[in-house]
Amino acid sequence: MKHIIHTSKAPAAIGPYSQGNRAGDTVYLSGQLGIDPATGKLAEGGVGAQARQSLKNVQALLAEVGATEKNVVKTTVFLTSMADFQEVNEAYAAVFDTDCPARSCVAVKELPLNGLVEIEAIVVL
Repeated sequence: MKHIIHTSKAPAAIGPYSQGNRAGDTVYLSGQLGIDPATGKLAEGGVGAQARQSLKNVQALLAEVGATEKNVVKTTVFLTSMADFQEVNEAYAAVFDTDCPARSCVAVKELPLNGLVEIEAIVVL
């Protein structure tokens, strides 16, 4: 049976989906844009600021299920430009500094709200 994950410390879904689902000991977090949950707007300052906010949103969802970055086994990073790869890596490395999860990083044509980066995660409790 699945359990819907929700916290006000991360932005609400902007479509017909949940922030995440828990199925047994596995948690699937929906992609997190760099939206500040306090303002409902994308973080200002470019892709680095949006990546940092996206990761804060992931961390808020992890906390909601009693997990940390160490429980993340896989992430997918969506970028609107591969030219931003290094800047996003810097933000990512500040959160996943050791024992990093597996990761895919892909370029997409565009993201909702004209975001520059979105990060989703799979977590094992």
